[in-house]
Amino acid sequence: MTPRRQLWPFAALSASYFAHIGFFNPYLPLWLQDMGLSLLTISVLTAVQAGTRLFAPYAWGALSDRTGERVKLLRIGAGVAFASACLLFWDWGPVGLGLVLLLMFSHTSAMMPMSEAAMAHLVSRGGAFDTKLYGRVRLFGSLGFLLTVFAAGAWFEAFGMQHFPGWTVLTLAAVLLSVGWMPDLKESTHSVREHVSVMPVLRQKQVQWFFASTFFHVLSHIGVYVFFSLYLDALGYSKTMIGTLWAVSVAVEVVWFFTQSRWLPRVPLTAWLVACSVIMCMRMGLTAAWADVLWVLLLAQTLHAITFATHHTVCIALISGYFPGHLRGRGQALYTVAAYGFPGVIGALLGGLISERWGLQSVFWLSMATSAVATAAAYKLWRLQHPKSLTRT
Repeated sequence: MTPRRQLWPFAALSASYFAHIGFFNPYLPLWLQDMGLSLLTISVLTAVQAGTRLFAPYAWGALSDRTGERVKLLRIGAGVAFASACLLFWDWGPVGLGLVLLLMFSHTSAMMPMSEAAMAHLVSRGGAFDTKLYGRVRLFGSLGFLLTVFAAGAWFEAFGMQHFPGWTVLTLAAVLLSVGWMPDLKESTHSVREHVSVMPVLRQKQVQWFFASTFFHVLSHIGVYVFFSLYLDALGYSKTMIGTLWAVSVAVEVVWFFTQSRWLPRVPLTAWLVACSVIMCMRMGLTAAWADVLWVLLLAQTLHAITFATHHTVCIALISGYFPGHLRGRGQALYTVAAYGFPGVIGALLGGLISERWGLQSVFWLSMATSAVATAAAYKLWRLQHPKSLTRT
C-alpha cells in the first residue's frame, strides 16, 4: 500500500496550484476589463495561456522523460513563474503584458502534466490506475480552487481589481514552497536513456478518437473558463456572487473526487466519456438560455462534477493506460496539448470574435454544439472498445 507521506507533497502541490488557478482564471478577464481593454484584446490575452499549452507541456514532458528529473524541473518552472509574476505590478501595455503572461504560462502550463506523471506510479496498483487514491490527492486541488475563487471574489468586490497581481504572486509563492517539499524522485539511468516512440500509440484508432472527444469536450468548456465571469458581470451579478457560482461548481467537484471510486467502476470508462459530453450539452444549454435565473444557473454549475471532475479522472486513467512507463510524461503532455492547448486558443479567439458580433450568450450556444460533437466522438470510442455491447443489443 502506498504510504500516505509519499502522497502529501503531491496533494500540497495540487492544492497550491489550483488555489492559483482558482482566482487567476475566473478573475483575469475582469482584471483586464478593469484596465480598460476591449473584449477582443481580453480574449487574445487569455488565449496566451492556452497558446503555451501547444508547446510547453510536450517540451517539458519530453525533457522529463529523457532525464527522469520531473521534480527538479517542476522546481525550475515554479521559480521562473514566481519571478515573472512579480512583473505584473508594472504597466507594460497589452503587448508587454502578453509577453509577461507568455513567460509565466510557459512555466506553469506543464506543472500538472509533470506532477501527474511523477505521481502515476504511486496511485497505481498492479499496473491498474487507482481512482480512489488519485481522487484523494486531486480533491486537495479542488479545495484550493474553492478557497481562492470565493475569497478572491469577496476581496475584489470590497477592494477592487488592482490587487490582482498581489494575489498572483502570493499563490505562486505557495506553489514554489510546495514543489520544494516534494520528494526528489528520479527514474533509473537505464530507463531514461531508453527512447520509446509515441507514434505507434498515436496510430491506434482508439487513441485518435479519445483525443478527438477530449478536444471538443474541453473546447465546450472554454466558454466557462474565459467568458463565464464576463457573462455574469454583464448580467449584473456581483463579484461576490460570481465567486460563489464558481465555488458551487468546485464544491460538487470535491464531493465527486472523494466518492468517485464508488461510481466509476460501475460502467466502462469510455461510457463515462459519453455521459460527460451529453451532460455538457445540457449544462451549456441551461447557461445560454437561463443564466438570468439564479436557481437554473446554480443547477447548471452543479453539473461541473460530471462535465469536469468525472471527465478529468477518466481521461487521466485512459492516458495512463494508453501511454505507460517511458511514454508517461509525453502522454500527459499530449493530453494537455490536444485537450487544453488547441481548444483553449481556438475557443478564446473564436469566442472573442463571435461575442463582439453576437454577444456573450452566443459563446455558450456554440459550446453546446461542440459538446454534441464531443458526444459523437466519445460514442465512437466506446463502440471501438466495447463491440460486444452492440451485438448483445
